Amino acid sequence: MSHNINIHTSGEASLMLVKEKAWHGLGQVVPEKVNSAEAIKLAHLDWKVEKQPILTATTKQEIPDKFCTYRTDTNDLFGVVGKIYEPLQNSDAFTFFDSIVGEGEAIYETAGALDNGRIVFITAKMPDFIKVKDDEIEKYLFLTNSHDGSSSLMCAFTPVRIVCNNTLNMAIKQASNVIKLRHTESIVDRLEQAHKLMGIANKYMTEVEDIFNKMAKIRVGEATLKQLITRVVLPKKE
Repeated sequence: MSHNINIHTSGEASLMLVKEKAWHGLGQVVPEKVNSAEAIKLAHLDWKVEKQPILTATTKQEIPDKFCTYRTDTNDLFGVVGKIYEPLQNSDAFTFFDSIVGEGEAIYETAGALDNGRIVFITAKMPDFIKVKDDEIEKYLFLTNSHDGSSSLMCAFTPVRIVCNNTLNMAIKQASNVIKLRHTESIVDRLEQAHKLMGIANKYMTEVEDIFNKMAKIRVGEATLKQLITRVVLPKKE
C-alpha cells in the first residue's frame, strides 16, 4: 500500500481530513474546521509513546544505553533509540502547532499516522495563499514527527496537502523555511522558541509571491526551454 496509512484497531484509518477526500478514499472527512483536540481523536492519534530498556534474551540483563520505543495502546514496538532520546507525544506536537497557527488563523486540514504510527503528521491551511498571475497556490504549514528514532521533528511550509506517505515525501522535498528538532529532554522548550521562527518564515512566504510573479513575466524561447528541461529533468549520460 503506497499510502502507508495506519489502520486503527477500530478498523478506521488513522487519518482526518477537512472537506476533501484523499485519493485512496481512507480517513474521516469532516465538513468544517476542527480544533487540535478534535483532530487528534478523529485521526486516532490519542495514544502515547514510551521507551523501555532492551534486555538480552538469555540473561535478561539490560543492554547499556539502548532503549526501544512503543505505543502504549497496542504495545507495538517502533524502534531502537539511545538514552538521550525523549519521545514527543502527539498531544504535545499538536499543542506546538496551536501556538504557531494561532486560534482562528488557519484550518487544521489533515492529520494522520503512517507505518503503524511510527510517523505522524499534521497539516494546516493558512488563511492566505500565493497568487501567480491567475493561479492560486495553497499555502500549508505542516509538522511531521517520528517515534522510532529515524528522524527529527520537522515543521515547514509547503504547497502540498499531505494525505499519505507519498504526499508527505513530496511535501518534505518542496518544503521551505524548515525547522528540525532532535528528540531530547529539552524538545518541548525548544518548540516554544521555534514557533516564533515560523512566524518570521510566514512573512517570507508572502515575499515569495512577488518573486514568482516576476518570474512569470519572463519569456523563454523553445530552444531555451528544451535546454532547461534537458538539464533539470533528464538523467545525465555516463
